[in-house]
Amino acid sequence: MELGIIGLGKMGGNLALQCIDKGVRVVGKARGPKPKLSEKGIKVVNGYDEFVGSLKSPRVIYLSLPAGPTIDKVLKELVPHLGKGDVIIDGGNSYYKDSIRREAELSKLGIYFVDCGTSGGVEGARYGACFMVGGKTEAVKLCEPILKALAVEGGYLHTGEPGSGHFVKLVHNGIEFGMLQAIGEGVELLQRSNFALNLRDIFRNWSHGSVIRSWLVELMEKGLGEIKDFREIPDYVEDTGEVNWLVQEAVEKEIPIPIITHSVIELFKSREKESVTARAIAIMRHGFGGHPYGKDDYIAKERKTSRIHPI
Repeated sequence: MELGIIGLGKMGGNLALQCIDKGVRVVGKARGPKPKLSEKGIKVVNGYDEFVGSLKSPRVIYLSLPAGPTIDKVLKELVPHLGKGDVIIDGGNSYYKDSIRREAELSKLGIYFVDCGTSGGVEGARYGACFMVGGKTEAVKLCEPILKALAVEGGYLHTGEPGSGHFVKLVHNGIEFGMLQAIGEGVELLQRSNFALNLRDIFRNWSHGSVIRSWLVELMEKGLGEIKDFREIPDYVEDTGEVNWLVQEAVEKEIPIPIITHSVIELFKSREKESVTARAIAIMRHGFGGHPYGKDDYIAKERKTSRIHPI
């Protein structure tokens, strides 16, 4: 098996390394050299001619790129080099209606497009991810063996027709926000209690057999062990805006999602006042996705531009 990966950042680079571990040949395209990846046997190129020419037909290409105009720009540059029957997988957090539109456009050219919600953060990309895959059956069959090889056990699902993978991932991200908010509020309650509590010990305890045990609880425990002073964590929480889309979707369909909606509002609040809850959420987000602490102008811009399709 072989896979072409465009975008060798935190997610794409670690996915490439996992490919090598699993015996999947990788050709990567990046704007600059990636010596640490090249040393592992990953062929890294800069131009589309060499990138496409290094892959056998039908080619399977995974995009690990920011949602929004970047995807359309890369597709415009890449597609002229492809042949009929090749498969493009969008593994980012694109808006599902953008994915439906892209799939329809590419299918007219005989090129398959698969929307692949990818979860598990940087660790999942490196050691086994969770994939939610939308696309036509014939398209998915071509990339399914590779995605199954790169997925954690039980972490692969063909969700259905084009767009469904990114829709399922959108709902997943909304649930994630609600869970982050609940854990963050729990941290604030513990910290402001009248007891001399060891927060890290509590979260370690909760990771063993409790009803709320989860990876997020484990990340909270790990993060608390890595910081010397909780107050040193900026309480300004950035996000790329996907869950805002989900709230808008719910309003349009008149579906009540108060917990998810409130979690988005709390993120807005974190950008205006001091908040222990926000600091706790920032620790967990940094743990699973390498999200930066504090304000980030690039991510703030991505929040505004990553969805192409209008409401």
